[in-house]
Amino acid sequence: MDVGQMQRQWIDYTKPLFVEGFLDGQFLQLLQLQDENNPDFVVEVVSLFFEDSERLLKDLTFALDQNGVDFKKVDAHVHQLKGSSSSIGAQRVKNACIAFRNFCEEQNTDACLRCLQQVKQEYCLVKNKLETLFRIEQQIVAAGGSIPTELSFSG
Repeated sequence: MDVGQMQRQWIDYTKPLFVEGFLDGQFLQLLQLQDENNPDFVVEVVSLFFEDSERLLKDLTFALDQNGVDFKKVDAHVHQLKGSSSSIGAQRVKNACIAFRNFCEEQNTDACLRCLQQVKQEYCLVKNKLETLFRIEQQIVAAGGSIPTELSFSG
């Protein structure tokens, strides 16, 4: 496969991530910050998001597993996860966190547990999709190409 085909594959893979709501415009802004001087910028930022999210999901699981759930602590973790999801453009994770925070306010343990499962599911989906995207990028770079920075959503 030549570089042009790989770049088209990257675009064809990336567009549905936005159309299906996995990513939003914030991710496009991250892509625009990446250049020859900082070619791994997006991968580095997203890797930090993965590390942060996995720690927060563990903390949330632990916090919701306690007999007396500390909803302030749960809400703080969800707020942090919502912020980091928002900063990389992980729209569906962010939206799941918004619903989660409403149930924290209501101190509804069962609904919070359901939201935690939803957040974990959305996180796993976006993580897998971004990891695939980065593998395609590695192939493009290895073949001497560059990552497309302009995504057009027409057609």
